[in-house]
Amino acid sequence: MIFMLLLPLLSIAQAIQPLPFRDHAEELRFQHLSAELRCPMCQNETLADSNAPIAHDLRRQIFEMMQAGRSDAEIKAYLVDRYSDFVLYKPPVEPKTWLLWFGPLIVLALGGLVVAIQVRRRARQNPVGNMPANDTEDDW
Repeated sequence: MIFMLLLPLLSIAQAIQPLPFRDHAEELRFQHLSAELRCPMCQNETLADSNAPIAHDLRRQIFEMMQAGRSDAEIKAYLVDRYSDFVLYKPPVEPKTWLLWFGPLIVLALGGLVVAIQVRRRARQNPVGNMPANDTEDDW
């Protein structure tokens, strides 16, 4: 009976295993790197924030690669090879990601163009000199 009560605690204890960092700088590097990478399973969560089993495995793998002396670029390249650019929160600027990087600017520019055309069109329809003499311009 007691074993049944302790079984969930045992699984929680195994899920939260602190990583044995050599020093504080290495821990900060790990946190920075895991915050830059996206969990392949979760929507819009970093590896640092995700509780998915794959995120736990990837954090462990990143830690082991750091212990093996690999650079951040090498670790990211390894993960991109396995999971594509999706794993990066800041994908590189290249032709296949141009829409992602420049799409919002294009939509904003098109919106500004539509507003400018509408303002010019209304100004042509109602020139300033054609306003009634008793118009106080107070439409409220």
